Amino acid sequence: MSDPVRPAPAPAPAPPSTAAVVLAAGSSTRMGSNKLLLAVDGQPLVARAVRAAAAAGLAPIVVVLGHEAERVRAVLDGLPCRAVVNPDHARGKGTSLQLGIAEVARATDAAAAVVMLADMPFVSAEMLAAVARAAQRDGGTARAPMVISRYGEVNAPPILYDRATFAELAALPAQACGKEMVRRHRGEAVFLDWPPAALADVDVPEDYQRVLDGIGVGAGGGET
Repeated sequence: MSDPVRPAPAPAPAPPSTAAVVLAAGSSTRMGSNKLLLAVDGQPLVARAVRAAAAAGLAPIVVVLGHEAERVRAVLDGLPCRAVVNPDHARGKGTSLQLGIAEVARATDAAAAVVMLADMPFVSAEMLAAVARAAQRDGGTARAPMVISRYGEVNAPPILYDRATFAELAALPAQACGKEMVRRHRGEAVFLDWPPAALADVDVPEDYQRVLDGIGVGAGGGET
């Protein structure tokens, strides 16, 4: 008799009081339809991202909506997250980043927030939990201000911001606040390296087809 198939082990959980901010406000102009509602492995991209954050032990999970907010909110029903709507989402991703961090700061006592993009389907729960754990230094007595994911030469989400950086992030111009935070804290941040294929995001129909094919090629995530 063959051995029974064993389920994959759960990822080591994130440290307590690490929130998640899922950026899901974009207009999907290049896709031609709302990409966050496209199914990967039988679930909409945005729901897949929330489930990954929950499986990593991140809580609370804040999802920043914008384009077709009510349609996206509907597929999140029953998932362990809270949604906030960014009325300025057309001004760029930075406005959603600042809004999500502001919601974590206002409504929770989370020590840090892991920011992720809803359209990066190969970012796993294991990756998210590793980013959260990497902020702990010196046996947990000190914390890194940021943990930055690196895919080859590209810095991209998931990125952790310690609570000590929240006010600084909020004070920056939204158009480049993420890139500026990486520039300011590069010397003291922790970098985690991931396979470049995990950077794949979904911007155009060809990206979606590659994701479905499991190729995972793309570099559209960029620094956030």
